[in-house]
Amino acid sequence: MTTTLEKTFSVGKFLVSPFTHFTESGDFAASLSIRSGRGSGTLDRVFRFVPRFSNRDDALQYALTQCPALLPAQHAAA
Repeated sequence: MTTTLEKTFSVGKFLVSPFTHFTESGDFAASLSIRSGRGSGTLDRVFRFVPRFSNRDDALQYALTQCPALLPAQHAAA
């Protein structure tokens, strides 16, 4: 499986990193990493999504659309 890290961006105190994965079956999967904190207090939550896509751009777009629902409410609209 080939993983591609897309551009990381900030939402409030969180760093958000969407990923796409080229699977063995020839389609693309989407993931999203949401990080907060520093040093030994860093928390990184990685979400792997079930839908598969025929191209990388659709997988990336899906991961990005899931971001607001996964951030705490005060940051989702930021």
